[in-house]
Amino acid sequence: MVAVAAQIKQRLESEGVRYAIAGYTDLHGNLKGKVVPIDHLVDMAGGSELFTGAAVDGLPQDVNDEELSAHPDLERGIVLPWRPDTALFQSDLYVGGQPFDAASRNILGRQICAAEKLGYRFNLGVETEFFVLRDGPDGPQNVSDRDVLEKACYTVPALLDNFGWLPELVESMNDLGWDVYSFDHEDAQGQFEIDFAYADGLTMADRVVFFRLMAGEIARKHGLFASFMPKPFADRTGSGAHYNMSLADPVSGRNLFAADADPRGAGLSEIGYHFAAGIVRHAAAICAVIAPTVNSYKRLVRGGAMSGSTWAPIFASCGNNNRTNMLRIPLGGGRVECRAVDAACNPHLAAALLLAAGLEGIREELPLEHFHTENLYDVAPSEYAARGLTLLPRTLEEAVDAFEADPFVREVLGETAWRAFVDYKREEWGSYATAVSDWETNRYLKFF
Repeated sequence: MVAVAAQIKQRLESEGVRYAIAGYTDLHGNLKGKVVPIDHLVDMAGGSELFTGAAVDGLPQDVNDEELSAHPDLERGIVLPWRPDTALFQSDLYVGGQPFDAASRNILGRQICAAEKLGYRFNLGVETEFFVLRDGPDGPQNVSDRDVLEKACYTVPALLDNFGWLPELVESMNDLGWDVYSFDHEDAQGQFEIDFAYADGLTMADRVVFFRLMAGEIARKHGLFASFMPKPFADRTGSGAHYNMSLADPVSGRNLFAADADPRGAGLSEIGYHFAAGIVRHAAAICAVIAPTVNSYKRLVRGGAMSGSTWAPIFASCGNNNRTNMLRIPLGGGRVECRAVDAACNPHLAAALLLAAGLEGIREELPLEHFHTENLYDVAPSEYAARGLTLLPRTLEEAVDAFEADPFVREVLGETAWRAFVDYKREEWGSYATAVSDWETNRYLKFF
């Protein structure tokens, strides 16, 4: 490790890098870390940078506990495109010489190891949706004065008006080797999506964490801000982070979810259906992590957007190329897309729970009993049971209730991370439930 770190230090110095960040994520998936001069990279690689977990959301420690140390993943270092004198190394956290069981990157690492023991490599692609806006005297404003259509999806004039910051972000992603293959103006005014090549699960989770940082920094350079709030506006669609998942043979790379002879015609293998069935089984509990905020559940509704649809799921369901399902098998098959994940999730925890649930489905050869091709927004409540439909949680409180009640998530996260998550989200919900909103004041202050 020392020799590898010394080689990396030498290369980075030759590229003009002067600083290195030992980074890790908190409960929300936001980056934390310490910075060292490049001369101390070898020390940093050995775990020299220590952190007090009690100072960070979701790293459950008492103030008297031994400090956590960051062990950088040297193979996945990134030079910051907007600040090329600084490199980031996302890190695993250790305590007492052992991996800290409650760190989100470590939790995902455990599930990746579980997949490898079964003979699988977990591949993941994430569709990044987000808003870029400017602050105005009356609140957030669209960047483009032509971004006014109720059905704003794919509008080219408004997209071109955002070419001050947007190409810089895309080119930065490509300079990092992420292979952006498409980007567009999304369904809501001020909303964008950038799609890039899939990778192994750990690499992709790291990239989504970094993407949120990078998008915010580049937007800020242009006097704007990027928002990954799931539902910033009541009358616009929200921002998802659709997880496109598959398992591959680690030697040949063959996609084990792909199937030419699928009786359901979706191009998904039997293993893929078992994987999907595992996620459907634990969907309610998983929602607390993949849709982790009070605001998330204002996205997971069937109506209320200017375009006429929210494009977000409301049931724990799986089906074909049908965007009303929580789990969708896109055209061409070979992958399972989870559409309930939103842009505010912790990418490592979201990937860990979805992978773990899928692996459970495979181990138990769990059948997917219901496959939906209909528009689920149109299904009447009286038909839910007959069609095997179960509503996803409608509030963060409902999701946390399901999370706390399901032993599966407790096992995947570990006792300390599970308890820290429940406690934090209970407090978050309590704070929201007791707050007095503008809606309440406007409606009731002079109502009686």
